[in-house]
Parts: sequence; structure tokens; C-alpha cells
Amino acid sequence: MKTLPIIDLLIIGIYLVSMVAVGIYFSRKTKNATQFTTASGRIPGWAIGMSLYATFLSSNTFLGVPGKSFGSNWNSFVFSLSMPLAAWVAARFFVPFYRHTGEVSAYTHLEHRFGPWARTYAVVCFLLTQLARMGSIFLGIALSLQALTGFPMQTIMIVVGACIVLYTVLGGIEAVIWTEVVQGVVKTVGALVILGLVIYEMPGGIERIIDIGQADHKFSLGSFSPDFTQATFWVVLLYGFFMNLNNFGMDQNYVQRYHTTTSIREATKSIWLCVYLYVPISMIFFVIGSSLYAYYQTNPELLHAVQMQVATERLPHGTPDAIQRLALTLSPADIGDKVMPNFMVTKVPTGLLGLIVAAILSAAMSTISSGMNASATVFSVDIYQRYIKKDLSAKQGLRLLYIATTCFGLLGMTVGIAMIGVKSILDVWWLLSGIFAGGMLGLFLLGIISRRTRNPEALAATVVGLLVIIWMTFSPQIPDDYGFLRSHLQSNMIMVVGTLTIFLVGVLLSSLRSKIPDSVEEVCES
Repeated sequence: MKTLPIIDLLIIGIYLVSMVAVGIYFSRKTKNATQFTTASGRIPGWAIGMSLYATFLSSNTFLGVPGKSFGSNWNSFVFSLSMPLAAWVAARFFVPFYRHTGEVSAYTHLEHRFGPWARTYAVVCFLLTQLARMGSIFLGIALSLQALTGFPMQTIMIVVGACIVLYTVLGGIEAVIWTEVVQGVVKTVGALVILGLVIYEMPGGIERIIDIGQADHKFSLGSFSPDFTQATFWVVLLYGFFMNLNNFGMDQNYVQRYHTTTSIREATKSIWLCVYLYVPISMIFFVIGSSLYAYYQTNPELLHAVQMQVATERLPHGTPDAIQRLALTLSPADIGDKVMPNFMVTKVPTGLLGLIVAAILSAAMSTISSGMNASATVFSVDIYQRYIKKDLSAKQGLRLLYIATTCFGLLGMTVGIAMIGVKSILDVWWLLSGIFAGGMLGLFLLGIISRRTRNPEALAATVVGLLVIIWMTFSPQIPDDYGFLRSHLQSNMIMVVGTLTIFLVGVLLSSLRSKIPDSVEEVCES
């Protein structure tokens, strides 16, 4: 079993203890549910912006993005390029809306608009999205730490998850935000250190990286052809816009933070600070992936070692010859998520390795902790107090949030364990988030934009949208004899098509309903 040098273990230990200490510190201020969920609206906008940035910069970014760039190109960076437009829409329309409603839950207004079913549906979609997000992030942190320590991934998830649950439960949203401020800095420094080390180790430096990357089209943003059956530039741009609109506009992780600031202006500033930080920093992770690709191409023995590692994991009981044959068939896309952990094990010096592991832990902990807090808030407000017991004392409300936070942390770990063995963390997260969030965003936009839409039209549109999402999701499993029933659109289009279907069907039905009275009057008059 591999073991980290003592100095690296100390750095990691100090970091974990510090995060728990923050939770203990803020636990003294958390006396009721309002303080747990909104910090009584006393957090400065810059801290919220750093918190949003840290939430975006998860271990899916830290490990999945370099792996994706290593295995293909910069096509996924188009997701980041779509952020400014989505941020503008959110800052212009959604932030003022939420601040004026005063509702801590992003989904309460859906009940006012369409009835209890709409609120419940959105809550279920959100909770499923959060479990998928937390699971993929737990998996990312386990992949990297397993390469460093040799411990089973299940064990790593449980230990890290316990620390996250502890400080999140103790300190509430205030502990989450201020730990994320620290984590955002640690993650950024860690990314820059990794990039510097790859360039330093690369024979020929930056010029050689650029030459290899250009020769193998590693810097491509994807095809610009109007083809929606593949992950073209336009497919990722559309997916990114709708997903970022969902994040900024109705994801409880973000909406809840708008209520922790002192004003609308501060909440708006936090969104733009997040964008200004995330777009260039996310590009650094794509540069890391391309640089690692060039480095391993010039070091074929290291590349083969990674291929053998992946082949061994896929054939745990295979013969050496079978493993060798499989290793030789593995493409860069097959081993992308394993490359950065391998580089860390073999090339990162003592001391710096502890810093980078702390950065990866930060990437996981920030997103998971905010997801746990937001999920617990939604469960408390939109489910428990809506359907089970409305009037809770301050002590009861706080106890409920403690229990719910712990439960969602444990569920997130369970999902992460179930995901062990997936090919690409980023692909899995994008697929699951698109499925769960598509219907939620479509209903939300229908309620905000189409004022004529009533409950029956919204319900019918949601049912149609769900059927479309289910069809597109399971379309690849349709037998060849019924191949004409398959959707040929790329999987990221599930989010786009699902959202547009609900919105457009709702608008169409509302328009048809508004014309019925006129027709009836005309018949009566004739």
C-alpha cells in the first residue's frame, strides 16, 4: 500500500482540522433555522462571490476537466463561455425577484403560481440533481486519493464525508460560505502549482506543449457545424447556457446565497465575481489537461503505466497477457480521469503534494457542503414544514436541519460509491444534471415569463416535457428493430430540449385557452 510522506499527511490533517474548527466556531452563532440557512443576511457580496466560485470549481472541474481535455479537446470549455450571458439574465431578473419575495426556498413561488404539485416536482428534481452532484464529486476525490494512498475508495469517501458533515452541521450556511472562501483560494493555488510542475517537467516547455496540442487538435472548441447529434460547439453552448441559467436562476445552492447578502446590489456583485473568477480559472484546468497529454506523449512508459492501471481495474481477475492486451487498446479518453492522480504520485515533490491534495479536498468539500446545506433547507421548508408540521419552534427547526444535513451527506456518499467504475466523471455529471434539471428549469421559466399560463397548462406541459426527457434518456436502449423511435440528438441536448418543450408547450396551451372564450362568444352571437 502506498503512503504519503509525513509532511504531506500533516498538511492534509491540518487542513481538515481547520475546516472542522470553522464549523465549531460558527456553531456558537447558529441559534435558529434562519441563521442556519441565511446567516441572517450579514455576509458581504465578495465572500458570496468567492463561495459561488468555489461551488462551481468542484472536483468535477479539478479532475474531470483535465481528464476530458486529455482525452479529447477543449470542447467542454464552451460551457464556461456560456456563463456571462446566463449570469446577466440572473442578475437582471432573478436576483431582484428572489430578494423581493423574501422566500429562502427557490421553489416556494412555484406553489403560488401553479399549486403544490409544481413546488414538489421542482424540489424532487433539485434533490435528485444534488445527489448526482455530490455522488460524482465524492467519486472524484476518491479516485485521486486512492492513487496516492492505496486506500479503498469507499473508505476515502466515508472519512472525507464525515469531516464535511461535521463542519456543515455545526456551522450552517455561514460556515459553508467562509470555508468556501478559503477553499476557493486553495483550489486556485493548487491548480497553478500543478500547471507549473507539468510545464517544468515537460521537455521543451510551453512551446513543445503547444506543438503537440496543435498537431493532435487538443485546443479545438469542437465543430462549428450545425450538428446537434454530436458534442459540437453549439450543443455545449446551448447546454451550458441552460445549465448555468438553472444554476444562477433556481438552484437552491445559489438562490439561498442571495438571501445571505445585505442587498440586491451585493447579491448581483457576487454573481459577476463568480463569473470573472471561474471563466479564466476553468481554462487553466483545460491547459493542464492538454499539457498532461503532451507530457505523457513524450513519456510513453508513463502512459503505458496508466493504461496498465486502468486495464487492471477493469480486469481485476484477468491474466497478465489479457491485461496487457486490454491496456494497448485503451485510448486517451479511456484513461483521462486517471492521468492527473498518476502525475501527482510520480512527479509532485513532498510538501507540494500535500497542498495539492488539500486543493482537491477543497474542490470536493465546498460543493458537497453547500449541496448538503441547500438540500436540508429545501427538505425542511418545502417538504417537512409544508406537508408534515408547519409550526416548528427554533429548537425543532434547527434539529430538523441538523438531521436532514447529515442524511443528505450520507446519501451523497452512497451515490458516490454506486458510481465507482464510471468512465468519465464529467460526462456522468453532465448527463444526470441535464436529466433532472431540464424539467425543473422549463417549469420555472414558464412561471416567470408566461403570466397567462395557469395550473392545467403548466401541469400538461410538464407531463409532456417529462415524457420527452424520459424518451431521450432511454432512447439508446431501444432495440434495433425500433431504431426509428430513437433520438439521435447528443445527450447534452436532453437539458435543452426538455426545458424548451415544457416552456413552449405551456405557452402554446395558454394561447389556445385564451382564444376559446372569443370563439364561444362568436358562435353565440351568430
